[in-house]
Amino acid sequence: MRRVYDALIAGCGIAGLSCAIRLKESGLSVVVITKEDDPLETNTRYAQGGVVSACPDDSEGLLRDDIIRAGGGYNRRDAVELFAREAPELVQDFLVGRVGARLAETGEGVLHYTGEAAHSVRRVAHDNDRTGKTLQEALLARARDLDIPLLAGRTAVDIITNDHHSRDAQEVFADREVMGLYVLDHASGAVETWCAHAVILATGGGGNLFHHTTNPPLATGDGISMAHRAGAETIHMEFVQFHPTCFFHSDIKRFLISEALRGEGGKIVDHRGVPFMQEYSPLADLAPRDVVSRAIYDRMAGTGRECMFLDLASHYSGREPIRERFPTIYETCLRGGVDISRDPIPIVPAAHYLCGGVKADLFGRSSIKNLYALGEVACTGIHGANRLASTSLLEGVFWGLRAAGHIVSRGYAIEPSRLETLRDWEAPASSEEVDPLLVDQDMKLIQLTMWNYAGIIRTERGLRRADADLAYHTHRIMKFYRQARLNRRILELRNAVVSASLIVKAALRNKSSAGCHHRRS
Repeated sequence: MRRVYDALIAGCGIAGLSCAIRLKESGLSVVVITKEDDPLETNTRYAQGGVVSACPDDSEGLLRDDIIRAGGGYNRRDAVELFAREAPELVQDFLVGRVGARLAETGEGVLHYTGEAAHSVRRVAHDNDRTGKTLQEALLARARDLDIPLLAGRTAVDIITNDHHSRDAQEVFADREVMGLYVLDHASGAVETWCAHAVILATGGGGNLFHHTTNPPLATGDGISMAHRAGAETIHMEFVQFHPTCFFHSDIKRFLISEALRGEGGKIVDHRGVPFMQEYSPLADLAPRDVVSRAIYDRMAGTGRECMFLDLASHYSGREPIRERFPTIYETCLRGGVDISRDPIPIVPAAHYLCGGVKADLFGRSSIKNLYALGEVACTGIHGANRLASTSLLEGVFWGLRAAGHIVSRGYAIEPSRLETLRDWEAPASSEEVDPLLVDQDMKLIQLTMWNYAGIIRTERGLRRADADLAYHTHRIMKFYRQARLNRRILELRNAVVSASLIVKAALRNKSSAGCHHRRS
C-alpha cells in the first residue's frame, strides 16, 4: 500500500504531537504513527514533576546558566540561548492557551511553580505529580479536534532513502534524501510503503536498554537505530542520565519518584535515616542528577545495601498535604506498602533519559535531507553532559514547533515521479515465526550488559567487555532478524542492540568523566 503525506511523524509524545498540531494548523497533510495500541502510552505520560515555564522570578540568563551548569559545559551554546530566550513562554502560550492543558495554579490564571534540583529559582509548572499525563491528554484532544490521523499499532521498520531504495540507478549519484518510512501494521503483519516530503522522528529514548529504568517498555532506541542505519549522525550517546530515585519494590517496577519531592524538602537518607548527600555536594539533595545517582550507588556499594531511602515525611516543606501534592506517588507507593506521608521511600538509581541522540540543528533537522528528529531521540545540544530537570517536556514542544515552522516555510515537495520509483518492502522468501522467549532472553542480555558495564560508573575494561558482547549479540540478532517474520518485538530487539552499541562505543571514545558519563580506570 502506497501513501504520500506532506509530513510523516513517528511517535506521539509531546514532541511529535506539538509538531503535528502546528503542521495541521498550517494546512499540511500530516499523519502520526505509534507502535502502542493506546496513543496515551508514551514517555511523556510518565513525566511527573513538571515543565520549565516563564515565571516572574526567572530570567533568560538564569535559565541559560542553570542548563549549562548542569550540562557541564558540553551544551551547544546557541541552542541553549535560543531555548532560554523563547521556549518558557510556550507553556502559557501554547500548552495552556492553545492546547488547553490545565496546570496547577495559585490564583486565577497564575501558575504554581515548584523547585527542582540544580534550578536557581522555582520555575517548574506542574499538575502535581501527573504533569506528563495531563499534557499528553490535552495534546491528544487537540489533535483529535484537528482531525489529525493518529494510527496506533504501527511500528516503523526502516527509513526510506533515495540512494538505497529507488529503482532509478541515477539516485545513487544524488545526495542522500529521506522519502518516507516502511511501516509494519501489527494487525495484518504487512509492511507498507509510506512516502512523505518530511519524516519526523519523535520516538523517544532508550531507557529500556538497561536492566533498571524508569521508562516504559516502549523505550528501545528505535528512532536512533533507524537514523543510524540510514546514515544520520548521532552525537553525545555516552551521556545517559540515571535518575537517582526509582521506587525499589519487588512487584512495582519502573516507577519514578519525582525530583519534585526533593524540591519540596525531601532528603535522601541511609538505612539508619541519616542524610548523606551533603558529603557529596554543597547542593546536597538538590545536586544534579548524575551527582545524586553516583552518591546513592556509592553508598549502596559501601554498605552492601540494595537501596537507599527518600524521606519526604520528616522534611516536607510544602503547603498542601503530601497525599494531595503527590497523589500518584502516594497511591502507587501505598499499594507497595509504603505510606510516603509517614515512611521513607526505598529508592535505587535507574536509567532515565538519553541526553545524546540523532544530531539535530536549531530547526530539528538531522544530517540527512528531509529527516527531522525531536525530543529525546534527538540531540539538539541543550542538555550537554547532563539534563537539567524538567527541561525535556519543554524541549519537545519548542523543537516540535520549530521543526513544523521550518517544514511549512521551505515548501519542499519531492517530485511524484521520484516517489514512484521507490521499491516496496521485500520480505524474505521464507520466514520463521519468532519465538518470544528467545527475543526476551536476548533483550535481557542486552539490558544486563548495559547495566553491568555501561551504567552509572564505567571502566575501560567493562566497556570493552560490553562492546565485545554486543558485537556478538548484534551478529546473532541480525541473522535472526533476516530470517524472521516481522513483528514489533523483533524490530525492537534489532533497534536495541544497535542503539546500545552506539552508547558503548561513544563511552569508549570519551576518556574523560563529564556529567552522567563517569569513567573510572
